[in-house]
Amino acid sequence: MEAVAAELSRVIAPVVPHDALRCGTSTPSSGVGITTLAFWHGYTPDLGRELLRADRVGEYMGELAHLARRQVPVTVTRRLGPGMRDRLVDEHGAGEELCLALRSARGVWGVLCLMRAASGRPFDDVDARRLADVGPALVAAFRGYVTASPRRSVPPGPPPGMLVVGADSRIRTMTSQAQPWLEAMRTHLAVPGWLADCSFSCLAAAARELPRHVRLCVPSVGCGWWTTIEAQRLGDDGDVAVMIQLASGQSLMPSFCDWYGVTARERQIMQHLYSGSAPKQIARELDLSLYTVGDHLKALFRKTGTSGRDELIASLNM
Repeated sequence: MEAVAAELSRVIAPVVPHDALRCGTSTPSSGVGITTLAFWHGYTPDLGRELLRADRVGEYMGELAHLARRQVPVTVTRRLGPGMRDRLVDEHGAGEELCLALRSARGVWGVLCLMRAASGRPFDDVDARRLADVGPALVAAFRGYVTASPRRSVPPGPPPGMLVVGADSRIRTMTSQAQPWLEAMRTHLAVPGWLADCSFSCLAAAARELPRHVRLCVPSVGCGWWTTIEAQRLGDDGDVAVMIQLASGQSLMPSFCDWYGVTARERQIMQHLYSGSAPKQIARELDLSLYTVGDHLKALFRKTGTSGRDELIASLNM
């Protein structure tokens, strides 16, 4: 991920000069503020931990939701919270961040933040407009990054694992099956240890904030499989259980459809296919002509890079 972040920073630098870049991407179906892929470049681990403090998750999710609703979803964050700005400047030399909500017609895909050192020139309206202009291209680039590799059979992934994040935001315990998932994050996704720890801390904090459990579906970049990560509160003492397992079938479909640009009607047809219905049955159940169903199937095969119905369904069962 560091290599991708460094390249992204290099490409954006001529448009908006900056000293560091961070980007958290997700899918519209996952909900605003929940990150599935993270790209960091130029931020020290200590600064990263400060920015990803678990006690700010609720505030961050609210800020991103508000930003995403703006006509131009970009703003300068000056971090004027009690003592926080002084700490960031004095301890880390961090200045302002220019933040862009990554948004398309389908919904919100995450946030991109550029930082300048405290000694650097503040961001201005020209910087904001330039960054906003590249937003759609960035969403397309991230979708291309995730879907570039053709869907193919891969060796079985690890069995389901579970870890528990305590009220102090630290991993208290984990099953032996969870360790291979953490190794996969470090090996295949090149996620540094501090960022993995912060990610689980933030996920647990989100589970405490929201009235429902939190579910993510992480794309198969590098490892060949898709992963479901689900966080749920354990009683009232602040502990949160995090279950990690392979994503397939119905658990994979919402994120799969987001990344591959599958329309609502195409998703209906794919769900019927997954349930075992033949094209004639689908046409009858959805009150469509067989030709229309065929056209939707061709679009699905083209978007997902699959060659037929069997391969399309197999791509959801990896």
